[in-house]
Amino acid sequence: MSEELRIDGALTRWSTAERDGLPHLVLLHGYGADEHDLFGLVPYLPDGLAVASVAAPLAPPWPMPGRSWYPIEGLDGRSAEAVTAAAEAFLRWLDDAAPDAPAIALLGFSQGAAVALRALRLAPDRIDAVVALSGYVAAGDLPHDGLLAERRPPVFWGRGTHDDVIPPALVAHTAQWLPAHSELSGRVYTGLTHSISEDELGDVRTFLAKWQDRLAAS
Repeated sequence: MSEELRIDGALTRWSTAERDGLPHLVLLHGYGADEHDLFGLVPYLPDGLAVASVAAPLAPPWPMPGRSWYPIEGLDGRSAEAVTAAAEAFLRWLDDAAPDAPAIALLGFSQGAAVALRALRLAPDRIDAVVALSGYVAAGDLPHDGLLAERRPPVFWGRGTHDDVIPPALVAHTAQWLPAHSELSGRVYTGLTHSISEDELGDVRTFLAKWQDRLAAS
């Protein structure tokens, strides 16, 4: 991970060209997917958002299709340093793509959820809320963790009982870390594998609508 990662902003999909004044919701896909994957969720999300779906900076090892945020294989697989490098690349994209957004929430799946939570920890003044689906909090302490424990930004964490992709140790770490550093809501979905269900989408919509209500009231 010695070279600085770069996200190709030309690949980003936007739900609307008229984004001025709208809260932004940025979608971060999982391993082997791309910017088109989570964009299909837009009809299930609340109105009044400028939604962006970002393409991750790396390609998985051949023959895996799509893109990835960081390697999950090899000695460096899922390392905290690799997740940090991906989150830093994402924040550089955010500075270029949405410098004047009035508020920003992130919705990530799997790898994308890990990157979204890392970005929140790296830039708590930039990110307002996070939806983390089938993902985890990367290990290690970061300088702003104490600030997050004081502010407790809203985070939704959803996962399935039959998800065998995320290692149990990372799930356990996330279950300890998030309640201490966020206003946590979420649900464990019975029978759900490493995927997203309609029930989960309903809960995500409710979470984001409450976030919008907070913004309107502030």
